[in-house]
Amino acid sequence: MEFVLSKFYTKDFLKSSIFNFAAVLFIFFVPALSHLTALPIYLIEPMRLAVILAVVHTSKRNAFIVALALPIFSFLVSAHPVFIKSFLIMAELLLNVALFFFIKEKIKNDFISMLFSISISKTFYYSVKLILINSLLINGDLISTPIYIQLITMMFYSLYLLIGRNKEVK
Repeated sequence: MEFVLSKFYTKDFLKSSIFNFAAVLFIFFVPALSHLTALPIYLIEPMRLAVILAVVHTSKRNAFIVALALPIFSFLVSAHPVFIKSFLIMAELLLNVALFFFIKEKIKNDFISMLFSISISKTFYYSVKLILINSLLINGDLISTPIYIQLITMMFYSLYLLIGRNKEVK
């Protein structure tokens, strides 16, 4: 029993648990924060932001947990995004994390790895979304966030990862 309890009270477990709680709270309050501030917070891709922060400040395993859990949590508490789109976002975020660690292992460059992993996961997302729209399984525009904003957030998140992971290593 002591062995089992010792696993729950490690520094990494506590750090990941606190991070995950904060990420869930953030996702829970994004709609309210958007309404209160009149800022379209969704444009910065809050779930991807949480995943990037998990990659930088917690473990690889926890980044996968965050990518898996946040879209499901968002759907369960607010029914937004719709069921199919929630799973599409979950797949995109999981692919983003998996590709980041795969590419990083090959080229050893955090910035390029994150930039490519976001680009490829977005290509996957929009390809599947187009199929879903054309199949009438979901409705709406294919691209709702302007491309230039997506490019800016990609660059910012990749830079943050580069700077943040370098600080974590030291």
